[in-house]
Amino acid sequence: MKSARPVPSDRLTVIMARGGFGAAGGRMIALVKIKQDEFQRIVAYMRDNYGINLSQKQTLVEGRLWSVIQKHGFKTLNEYFEYVMNDKTGEEAKTLITRLTTNYTYFMREEQHYNFLTGRVLPELTPRLREKDLRIWSAGCSSGEEPYTTAMVLDDYFGKSKQEWDCKVLATDISPQVLQMAKEAVYPEERLKNLPPEWKRRYFEKIKGTDSFHVRPEIQHEVIFRSFNLMERTFPFRRKFHVIFCRNVMIYFEKETRDALVERYYDVLEPGGYLFIGLSETVSKTDTRFTFVQPSIYKKGAL
Repeated sequence: MKSARPVPSDRLTVIMARGGFGAAGGRMIALVKIKQDEFQRIVAYMRDNYGINLSQKQTLVEGRLWSVIQKHGFKTLNEYFEYVMNDKTGEEAKTLITRLTTNYTYFMREEQHYNFLTGRVLPELTPRLREKDLRIWSAGCSSGEEPYTTAMVLDDYFGKSKQEWDCKVLATDISPQVLQMAKEAVYPEERLKNLPPEWKRRYFEKIKGTDSFHVRPEIQHEVIFRSFNLMERTFPFRRKFHVIFCRNVMIYFEKETRDALVERYYDVLEPGGYLFIGLSETVSKTDTRFTFVQPSIYKKGAL
């Protein structure tokens, strides 16, 4: 028996990303040859334009771009990238960004942050807000679960007095496609698994004939979605925020980029305002003006 020919390493990763060798739907899976210089072009593009470091994410890049490369019939990543760069409509660039930045998320993710919000932040901040104007920003909001969860938390916290408050949540992301998903506010039931059953009944409507749920209008209208690139040198906000959520976003940034972004967050927070980052993320205590409160939570000004 003849021994199998070894698979070139630049093709092996793609095979693994697709789940192995063999046929799919009665036909063999075509392979896209990924070269290192092509991968580095994607890495440089995402880093220079969006601050995202994908240098250690080659398998992720190959896996997420596989279907779109196949769809257009390209043989190499380079062919696809040239197509994206030459697309005058900008739609292909949006597709590229969406595929490389969208991550799985769900409602009430990292619940301890919301417990801290209701147990400490809101009781501390709201008595000082004479105009009853609470400003919260969900930066890198993806498909909307985080800002909608925040809106539900606020609704539950304020109760009947909610109508006295202006506390709409600003939610931003660089991907127009995920922002559109967020605006539609339709989610599979599994994304709701961490919510209290009462909240599921109160804040969602079951879509007949499916396992999906739609966020009720009274919560949907409490979130304002906007497209925004966090790499902008200056943030164009007229008023400062009391709370900023930027969770599980900066893990893709290089340290210099991450530190610069954290300082811009500091500048657009009100004194005494809070920054929440992902539980797996950290901010250098020596390179920031923020005061460390507890892991993943920081405050502008003294405790």
